Amino acid sequence: MNRRVSGVTVSKFFLALFWVVAWSFPAAQSQSAGNAEWGARLAYTCLGCHGIPNYRNPNPNYRVPKLRGQHPEYLVLALQAYRSGERSHATMHANASGWKDQDLADMGAFLAGPPVAVAAGSKPVGKAPNVAQTCVACHGVDGIGIAPQYPTLAGQHADYLERALTNYKRGGRKNAIMAGFAGALSAADIRTLAAYYTVQRPGLDTSKRPAPLARR
Repeated sequence: MNRRVSGVTVSKFFLALFWVVAWSFPAAQSQSAGNAEWGARLAYTCLGCHGIPNYRNPNPNYRVPKLRGQHPEYLVLALQAYRSGERSHATMHANASGWKDQDLADMGAFLAGPPVAVAAGSKPVGKAPNVAQTCVACHGVDGIGIAPQYPTLAGQHADYLERALTNYKRGGRKNAIMAGFAGALSAADIRTLAAYYTVQRPGLDTSKRPAPLARR
């Protein structure tokens, strides 16, 4: 039986695809839950870029990603990937390489802030493009990552989304599943996906955990 989500039909194929992708992403290495208070003390270097609205990576030029509202677990996985070199970025590698997994968990808890969730009565902005049919299996039609290891795309900078997908396509980010998806996309497809997810506004749900403490 097919399942219809906000006008987008997710077939058995995409439900099966979800489990394939889920198993392809390694869980963050074992650590206790992140401590946002301690993370606020560790993440001062992160705020030099991610704490400045619309701050741009100089070369290539694109806005650095918004971290507020991401799953902390996803942020840990991303930082581990920068640390190991699975994601290619010299500055991020240099910043992540000195931290242990528990440090990353603490920083993830601080940087993520309140979780983004679909607000009551919220509907997607516009119709999901056909090229997004595979994406919704993990990132949702609203752009909310449906599992803690998946990034939330809703409201993210379009130029950052384009850069991330291009990196997966070209091998700058080494993930076999994402490389397969992105490898089939044209430059126009990538722009279409970025344009769709950047305008999604599903709402902010702060009921699950308190906002992290301010930087000290």
